[in-house]
Parts: sequence; C-alpha cells; structure tokens
Amino acid sequence: QLQLVESGGGLVQPGGSLRLSCAASTLDYYDIGWFRQGPGKEREGVSCISSSDGRIYYVDSVKGRFTISRDNAKNTVYLQLNSLKPEDTAVYYCAATHPKLPLFRQCVSHQYNYWGQGTQVTVSS
Repeated sequence: QLQLVESGGGLVQPGGSLRLSCAASTLDYYDIGWFRQGPGKEREGVSCISSSDGRIYYVDSVKGRFTISRDNAKNTVYLQLNSLKPEDTAVYYCAATHPKLPLFRQCVSHQYNYWGQGTQVTVSS
C-alpha cells in the first residue's frame, strides 16, 4: 500500500509563499498530483507530474504562480506556491496513480488511487 504524507501548509498573507511536500513510500512508476478542496467547493486538480518524462500539467488559475517538482531519490514531490491569493485557501492533497491517460486528462481526482491526509493552506491578512 502506497503511503503519502503532506506537509508544509500554514497561514500566509496574500502575496506570500509556501512550499508543500509530499513524502511517498515510493515514487516508482507513479504519476503524482496535487489537488485542493476549498470551503464549499469540489476537489480540483491543481498540478500533476508524470512518473517518467517530467511532463507537467497546471490548472489555469495557478499557472505562473505554482511550481511542481519531484525528487525521485528522496521519494518526494513538491508544490511551490507563490503569489498566493485568498482564493487559494483550501486543504491540499497529494495523490498517486499509475499512468493511464495523457496528463491533462488524468489530472482529476477520480483518476487517482492513493491519497494523503491533506495539509491546510490559509491565505488571509
């Protein structure tokens, strides 16, 4: 059973930055996604990264502000959050799946099988 543990959330002012980490028991052969669920909202795919060739997907609302990366040697995936806005407030989850679809189609929650417990990000002044 793949284990995923997120960390790095917190309270930050608008315009601030955070770096989220997703530590996995292994990253071998898994595509990884970051998802978020804000108050009263559905869970949405924020960014996904492939297991092998480094392909990356971002939802339009975070392009240019968030950066996903993976360190396979450390079995860790990161999500750098810059220029944060109040609407980025949510619980952020990382999730894993074996590759099934092109990344832009796969970066939706129901395509992912393994989930972490989530980390809260609150953007407020």
